[in-house]
Amino acid sequence: MNSRVAIVVRTKDRPLFLRRALGSIAAQTLVDWQCVIVNDGGDPSAVDAAIEALDEAHRGKIRAIHHEQPRGRWVSANAGVLATTAPLLVLHDDDDTWHPDFLARAVAYLDRLPERVGVVSRIEIRWEELRDGTYETVSRETFQPDLPVPTLADTLLFNRFVPIGFVYRRALHAEFGLYDERLPVIGDWNFNLRVLAKHPLDYLDDAVPYAYWHQRVGDTGDAGNSVIAARGDHAKYDALIRDEELRRHVEEHGLGLVLYLTKFIDRRFVEVENGIRGELRQTSPLSSRLVPRLRRLLRR
Repeated sequence: MNSRVAIVVRTKDRPLFLRRALGSIAAQTLVDWQCVIVNDGGDPSAVDAAIEALDEAHRGKIRAIHHEQPRGRWVSANAGVLATTAPLLVLHDDDDTWHPDFLARAVAYLDRLPERVGVVSRIEIRWEELRDGTYETVSRETFQPDLPVPTLADTLLFNRFVPIGFVYRRALHAEFGLYDERLPVIGDWNFNLRVLAKHPLDYLDDAVPYAYWHQRVGDTGDAGNSVIAARGDHAKYDALIRDEELRRHVEEHGLGLVLYLTKFIDRRFVEVENGIRGELRQTSPLSSRLVPRLRRLLRR
């Protein structure tokens, strides 16, 4: 039986998370999947042991690629994409999990709507802490609960969905290429922007999150989340991507519009700041302290 969906798992020296991720994959009600684990320079024996711990039926659908040296998140993602053949793809980070019906519902959606290039699940953030050798969920929240649909306009500001919730057609890589291997982080946001610039996406379900994005405040090293532990890299490469796209726009269209908009937006901020400052001074003696703080916030 040909696999319907390929799952790419990137990992490095996180066997506790990897075992949990593989349990999430093995628990899927959709059974016709294939999985490639890309071990990016970590201990091969720990990865192989995690696979061997699964039932034989699941072990036969999973294989590992071991990089002798770390090559980066998006090199590893591309290695997994190129090592699989299924028409649908999803990246399953080694510290995230799924609802058992996630793949079945996503595949059914894309079968029903062949014109759609992918589908996004509502995502639940699961905040967790290490207790007695096991990570336990201490609180939950829905990521971006107020968005009615994932759009390019919203995603221009920041990434509105993460890999664990996005099942897409392999044909997108033929259209846009692979993930940008120059980026140590936010390669998914960069890819999502390219997809949304050409194609609409929708949520799998308006209310139910089928993808679980696990996060840990304070954990660093191997256990850290890149969005938290590598916050500085996220800010840096966010700025570099925007600057590259701005140069591309200016090269084609010139500086006129961007120069005008830069000044226009700056003036609007000044007008808003002055208006709020005036209202605060009329209504509150605290304004002498609040206005400078407000000015700093508006200038960020």
